This record gives sequence, structure tokens and C-alpha cells, in this order.
Amino acid sequence: MATPVDAPAPSPMPEVIKPQNTDYMKLPCPVPYDEIHREAIMSLKAEHFEGMRFDFIMGLNHRFSLTHSILMGPTEIPYKSAETIKVPTAHYDFGANFIDPRLILLGRVMTDGRVNGGVRCDLSENLTMRANAQLTSEPGMSQGLFNFDYKGSDYRTQLKFGNGALLGASYFQSMTPRLSLGGEVSYDGEHRKSDVGYAARYNTDKMVAAGQFASTGNVALSYVQKVSKKCRIRGKIDSNGCISAFLEEKLNVGLKFILSAELDHKKKDYKFGFGLTAGE
Repeated sequence: MATPVDAPAPSPMPEVIKPQNTDYMKLPCPVPYDEIHREAIMSLKAEHFEGMRFDFIMGLNHRFSLTHSILMGPTEIPYKSAETIKVPTAHYDFGANFIDPRLILLGRVMTDGRVNGGVRCDLSENLTMRANAQLTSEPGMSQGLFNFDYKGSDYRTQLKFGNGALLGASYFQSMTPRLSLGGEVSYDGEHRKSDVGYAARYNTDKMVAAGQFASTGNVALSYVQKVSKKCRIRGKIDSNGCISAFLEEKLNVGLKFILSAELDHKKKDYKFGFGLTAGE
């Protein structure tokens, strides 16, 4: 009698991937309204310089540090309408920093007489106060700004007060886990001008897109794509044909080498700089 052959086992059914439901009661808190372009600013607004720069950071303890900066290079001075001339100069800046989990104090003194100061203080778990000031001997050039930032579960709101009777308020709300929308209003009492703005920001793990529109007609759009975690070079080409690049390379622990270059073929203006940062 023939032995029956076992029938092959049926193949398993493919697993159905169910779409994840978004809990709109637990959306993430967005970035502050004035930082919606922060990734683009970090990439495109490098501190370009011309000549030689040396920065030394000396930590006195885990909270307090001192900074010394020396820059030797030309300074541009306006000459005959749009033309400029370059005068060789040297600058020295001294800074003191106090960094605590709830309090940050920053101070900087320049040889040209300017004094900069900044304070960031967490008044509570959700409320943060920031203040920045610049004092100078030039009449009408000193500035001060106070900012109160309230962080909600899925929104942020800010109030600003500045010299010249400057007032401002903004609100930024997470609409989905990746999309945030908001707006701001501001009033310049010194010039009696008001402004209304709107902003949107969309971000994933690898990209950030943001747009900002103001009633004055100003439009700011930015897009940042993360390519590699090891990429340290920042480059830019603007609509005027100006090309710039900024490179930071870590040579050793606490030592960085810096290269800066700006090429403006239209104006025939070329700037090159190199420097070192030690003690960071």
C-alpha cells in the first residue's frame, strides 16, 4: 500500500502594516518662533573673516570659563559712495562665561570700546527669560532686547521688549508631529511702524523646510538636507554670484583649524582667512 505524500504547508500570509494613528493630544513642542530657520542659519551664516584669527578658551571650572580672541586683518571703510578701502587692523576681545543648567551669563569686551552681554535664565520649568545688550560709545547705537519664552506641551509663545519702544509677540503651534504653524506681531514705537508675519516649518529626521512671510513684503524660505554627520564644511552661493566656504577641522583634543574664504568676482573682492581655536 502506497504511503500518502504529505501536502506542503501553506505559506504564511504577509503581515499587514497598519498605519500609525497620530495622537493629536500629544504633539511635540515646536522650536521658538525666532529659530525656525536655525539649521539654515548654522549652515549659511558662518563667521567669515579675513586675515588671521586665534581663539583661546580657558575653563576655570565646570561652570566658569574665559575666552581670548585675536584677529589681525583688514577692515573695510566706506570710501566714495559704494566703494570701500581696506585698512590693516588688529582686534582683541576678552570674554567671560558662566554656564549653569538654569542660568547662563555671557560677557564680551572689545578693544574698539564695545561691550556685549547676554543672560538666559529659566524662571520655571516652562518660562525662560533671555536678555541681550550691546553698549557702544557711538550715539544711538547701543541696543537692548528682553525676551520671555513660554513653552507649552505642543506650542510656544514669546514676548519681546527692546529699546526704541520695540514690542513683539509670537505664537507657534504644532499641527502634526512634523508640521508647525504660527505668526507674530511687532511694533516699532520709535519709527511708528507695525508688522504682521506668518511662518510654517516642516521637519523630519533628515530635512527641515521653513517659510516666513511678513506684511512688509519680506519672504524667507529655507531648506536643509542632512547628508552626513561627519560633514564639517559649509558653503554658499548667493544670487549675486558671491561664493563662500567655511571649514572647521579638529586636529586634536581641544584644537581646531579654521579656513574661511569669500569670492566676489563681480566686485573683484576676495577674502581669505585662517585660524586656530584652542582649549574648547
